[in-house]
Amino acid sequence: MDHEATVEGVGVGVSEEGPGAPVVLLRVREELVPIFVSPDQAKSMQLAIEGTPFERPLTHDLLVDMVAEFGGAIDRVRIDDIADGTFYAKVDTEQYHGGERKKAVFDARPSDGIALSLRVDCPLLVSDEVVDEVGRPPDAFEETPEDAFREPSDGPLGGPSDDPSVGEEPDYDDPL
Repeated sequence: MDHEATVEGVGVGVSEEGPGAPVVLLRVREELVPIFVSPDQAKSMQLAIEGTPFERPLTHDLLVDMVAEFGGAIDRVRIDDIADGTFYAKVDTEQYHGGERKKAVFDARPSDGIALSLRVDCPLLVSDEVVDEVGRPPDAFEETPEDAFREPSDGPLGGPSDDPSVGEEPDYDDPL
């Protein structure tokens, strides 16, 4: 069964080693589902949440415009599987042509799907299997005095790629 999710926040995860990779938190079934995303994806999501237009269209804005120009619409995004630590998502679309409705489903990275759903305000759904495997109670994400979870706009993302003391590069779109 799928459950509607909301984006609780986009920020930088902090562990014992210090600031880490960008992460998006989804609220589903009174639990939070953390998904690591790339810095670019985090920025794209944050701009969509804030409703801040970018000087030039970002990739997700371009895709939304193209889908609409071709008479299509994004109906919903589903994060429907997790395997070997990697999330999987689908983008459900429809197009009307000659009075006929045509549905299409596209495989997507969850980070792209989330960024699209924020732009078109379509439902974002997460399956029971995903929530059961990686969902955590909200109190598992305690803030520390050092701001364990902060907005990307509060400063540099400081992810593993630019801080060798943090460790290996995270596998983006993977759970914590």
